[in-house]
Amino acid sequence: MDLFHNLAIGLGAAITPINLVYCFIGCVLGTLIGVLPGIGPAATIAMLLPITFTLKADAALIMLAGIYYGAQYGGSTTAILVNLPGEASSVVTTLDGYQMARQGRAGVALATSAIGSFFAGTVATLILAMFAPPLAAIALKFGPAEYFALMVLGLVASVVLAQGSLIKALAMIIFGLLIGIIGADVNSGLPRFTFGLPELSDRLELVAVAMGMFGLGEIITNLQHQETRGSVIGKVTGLMPGLRDLKDMSWPIVRGTIVGSILGILPGGGAMLGSFASYSIEKKMAKDPSRFGRGAIEGVAGPESANNAAAQTSFIPMLTLGIPSNVIMALMAGAMIIQGVQPGPAVMREQPELFWGLIVSMWVGNLMLVILNLPLIGIWVRLCTVPYHHLYPAIMVFCAIGVFTLNNSTFDVYIMVLFGLVGYVFTKLECEPAPMLLGMVLGPQMEEYLRRAMLLSRGDPLVFVQRPISAGLLVVTVLAMVAVAMPTIRAKRDEALKE
Repeated sequence: MDLFHNLAIGLGAAITPINLVYCFIGCVLGTLIGVLPGIGPAATIAMLLPITFTLKADAALIMLAGIYYGAQYGGSTTAILVNLPGEASSVVTTLDGYQMARQGRAGVALATSAIGSFFAGTVATLILAMFAPPLAAIALKFGPAEYFALMVLGLVASVVLAQGSLIKALAMIIFGLLIGIIGADVNSGLPRFTFGLPELSDRLELVAVAMGMFGLGEIITNLQHQETRGSVIGKVTGLMPGLRDLKDMSWPIVRGTIVGSILGILPGGGAMLGSFASYSIEKKMAKDPSRFGRGAIEGVAGPESANNAAAQTSFIPMLTLGIPSNVIMALMAGAMIIQGVQPGPAVMREQPELFWGLIVSMWVGNLMLVILNLPLIGIWVRLCTVPYHHLYPAIMVFCAIGVFTLNNSTFDVYIMVLFGLVGYVFTKLECEPAPMLLGMVLGPQMEEYLRRAMLLSRGDPLVFVQRPISAGLLVVTVLAMVAVAMPTIRAKRDEALKE
């Protein structure tokens, strides 16, 4: 009964006219910044924080939350249509979503993304409402050793994203880890691999690297082939999924929702790791894994569900413990503090209208996003018919503007261009960039948790196998490595026997 009473309180707060207006504004802004490559929710929320001074606390948080989960919807649009992930969590969607678009199934891919996102958002909102306190208690059991083991497992799981050899995938992960540690040392603050450039002291900008690898690299590759210059993809037919498509996407959506909901709670997890993990699971469970990377609808349904579920369950530790699980949640916590609200357990008890109003507004926002996105699919699909020689300059301009506005720095634009060339070289070498990006994201956090664990254990590395959760995660990691390596080992053995 308490749950229904609390939801009734939240509904009363969420459907007030002013809060509905700000929820709609947040959803529209989120979709737009998701569609436009390079302009992420972190930059947008940071720019809008001063505006929240003039708003009530519940209206401000509802609008900022709408921007966050709305960007997860919009980020898949450019990932599917032009192979540009509007959001880092949409990187995985490019692998199969863009291939579906090239096969004339852009509308189906976009509809799959919208349906999966709505289902996942709805379920994640219920999880947030029902299990926030106990799920936050689970997250409390994770120490530095557990977080390090979890991230190692995430990196190993990313190996299955690579279509080529295992060695190349591991090399890309290591390259990503090396790029991720560029900047100031975690403990001493001394510069590492900065080559005397002060701009590198605060690490490489993820968006600049991603836009270069996926944006400019794809442009260079397409311009090399005359046949790809006419249009981005083939003729689009059928904007809604058929019965077969609905059947194929249903279980991936459910599994993606579960995976994203769990990983969203944990710091270092979130939308990006959720989408990577979901893709890995779907590829492992598929009867024909070779379909993935060639337009498998499961490769869109699972990750898009996972990143939306993770985006919403990431509010749990911030709202119930006052611990932000990612950069966006840190900005949300800053917005609460600006409003005079201290994030943590006291919010649920002392300001139930704010807490439950924010939760119910997420379901309202997800409904708004479906109403906004599904009718607009036809408009997004029309972008696919634009001749490529007209489209790629616009893509380059959007990328440059988006990257520049992150820090108002031309250096980030130069980094984007550099990694555009690197991405082209990797394409020629048949190396997948997705594992590299995950390594870049998780590298700094892995280092931080590794050092914390070693400090707490007084330099004893056995701490990683003495703690049950950490040991369990490492065992799963080893098993995953064996499972990934076995087909390669068998192939080498068969070749040796033939000789």
